[in-house]
Amino acid sequence: MPHKLKPIKPKRISDQVFDQLRELIFRGEFKPGEKILTERELAEAFGVSRTSVRDAINKLVVMGLLEQRQGQGTFVRSPESREKSIVANMVESQDASITDLLEVRMGLECNAAAMAATRAVEKDFQFMEKSIEEMQKEVRSGRLGTEADASFHMAIAYATNNPLQVFIMKNFYDFLFTGIKVNLEGLYKIPGNIDIILDQHNAIYRAIREHNPETAYRAMKRHIDFVYHFFEGQGK
Repeated sequence: MPHKLKPIKPKRISDQVFDQLRELIFRGEFKPGEKILTERELAEAFGVSRTSVRDAINKLVVMGLLEQRQGQGTFVRSPESREKSIVANMVESQDASITDLLEVRMGLECNAAAMAATRAVEKDFQFMEKSIEEMQKEVRSGRLGTEADASFHMAIAYATNNPLQVFIMKNFYDFLFTGIKVNLEGLYKIPGNIDIILDQHNAIYRAIREHNPETAYRAMKRHIDFVYHFFEGQGK
């Protein structure tokens, strides 16, 4: 008996708009609290109807990624203002520590770095470079650079070309950089730590750029080990 095959359906225009907007939010191109373009402006930029844009925005509002303010426009919601993520709920229900979270992150991100080294394309390299440059600028301006740090790791997630990896890492980073922001600020405020993290990011980027999965895996492991040992030391 032949397998039951289903006809391939072309992707709706509104879904394509949704995918692009969600990617801009996930990558940090649209910042939390930032007002996005109007429906008309987005329709013109995408070359689609306002109805398609409206449908995409409505889906993002339902997901909690955007919010519409009467008379003001549409804004990117900050993670703090959204409902708790899956990761946040799991961490709380299991009474998990930050080191527990980092152990899981070790497996996810080391593998992601190795996959990215075999799958990344020029667009991915550009996002990684931009994130490193933004982090350097933020640090020189006296800020912590946490948003650019998250963007760097999200760029690696996208470079895996695995949508589930992207979704999981987005939930991890929303929690890491908002749910436990005070702890992370402790890591970043110690003199020299940001320089070490930037060096580690550059090493990960170079390995991925050189399409060397083993080196990328080890470089990511060194990076997460560094963060892990910092928090492990705090718990003693």
